[in-house]
Amino acid sequence: MATAPALAAPPVATVRRARQVSRRRPNTRPLWNLAAIVVIWATSLVVVAVWVAGGEVQSLLAGGVDSLNSLGRAAGLASANLLFYQVLLMARVPLFERGFGRDGITRLHRIVGFWSFALFTAHIGLQILGYAVQAGINPLEQAWQFVWEYPGMLLATAGTALLLLVVVTSVRKARKRLRYESWHLLHLYGYLGVGLAIPHMLWTGADFTVSPAATVYWWAMWGVTVATVVVFRLGLPLATSLRHGIRVSAVERDGQSGVSVRMTGRRIGALKARGGQFFVWRFLDGAGWTRGHPFSLATDPAGGELVISARLVGDGTQRLAALRPGTRVLIEGPYGTMTADERRGGHLLMIGAGAGVAPLVAMLEEADWAPGEATLIVRDHSAADALRADAIDHLVRERGLRHAPLPGRRALTTSSWLPTSHAPWAGADLIRYVSPRPADTDVFLCGPQPWMDAVRADLRRAGVPAERVHLEAFTV
Repeated sequence: MATAPALAAPPVATVRRARQVSRRRPNTRPLWNLAAIVVIWATSLVVVAVWVAGGEVQSLLAGGVDSLNSLGRAAGLASANLLFYQVLLMARVPLFERGFGRDGITRLHRIVGFWSFALFTAHIGLQILGYAVQAGINPLEQAWQFVWEYPGMLLATAGTALLLLVVVTSVRKARKRLRYESWHLLHLYGYLGVGLAIPHMLWTGADFTVSPAATVYWWAMWGVTVATVVVFRLGLPLATSLRHGIRVSAVERDGQSGVSVRMTGRRIGALKARGGQFFVWRFLDGAGWTRGHPFSLATDPAGGELVISARLVGDGTQRLAALRPGTRVLIEGPYGTMTADERRGGHLLMIGAGAGVAPLVAMLEEADWAPGEATLIVRDHSAADALRADAIDHLVRERGLRHAPLPGRRALTTSSWLPTSHAPWAGADLIRYVSPRPADTDVFLCGPQPWMDAVRADLRRAGVPAERVHLEAFTV
């Protein structure tokens, strides 16, 4: 007989409601989303206008060499614009962070990266072939002439090699073989690759200099891109860190294989952080401090304290356990749109795996919900691995949280997000069991991407509307 998930919840009469402070804000995300989309489409239309103004339509229709060169220039223009956005999307620009959220930015970054490199490759191949046919020489000889005789092409070649390195190491199979720290360092070379690849277009590309307006646009995009990196990735984080003076106050074990780091500082409330959001953290504890790590807040920051919890799985997380009280901390953030403001009402269902439980607990601490109205399902390899156990127990005792821990090895069934103890269950049936009104349920997910994909599939089968499923992915 299938085992039903044990839902821990005290009698309602024993529940003492916690501090009820509603901090719900108007949901402005749709407006930010519209603004971000308008900006991207507007710049894309400018690129089309530049291509048309250069007489490329006539060249394309002419056939032969003219068509090859016209297509090559079109690919180069589109690639250049996408390369700018490849950087802008990851530069923590508020327009995109608030408009798309971290999950949306992650998807866009992957798609834009693929197409920018594909178009970049097509641009190189078409231009080499077109110029070679026009000059009546071997394509390899033409490629050699491009590199050594055209202004900026040697830099562009080096930039292409760096971008290729980033693309290869971002393929999922290659990514899994690299430590996060190594992959992150290699990925930073993408900035240098873009910086080296763009100048030759600004110096020699006819479509970049076809008119004063085109020249202004491309140099403006170059300047804006550099400025956003300097301001949002360097300037503002440094100013925020200095203003708030964040320091480690305590380091504690969290479960059998986790650690929690508590931090305090000046005017923490002024950060306007929310449960469910994340920061990029840099701990000034010695060599390697420059590598930032994204960790979600593990508790409601309204208490004047910043807390993160993590599994000890790599160099970055192992380093957390060795931090000493008083260590200075540099922060970037807060980022992310997965907050309690996304909730539309009705039952609140939180489903987390491993360290993904941390932001869910922070949201539960902040959000306003009645006893029995919120359910937390947690997947772990073993009960001893569970993170934030004390905080969850407190929510069960004091606020009537229904808690369903599901520890154990992964079930080899269609609902692969469940443990072997619940292998006979269909995932959709289990969701309906813990939340009998799926159409009136807000679901917040946090965990590894493949695991979240499996949960989302079962949520859809259970009848949970797609617009009421909230999640953010943090990996590219």
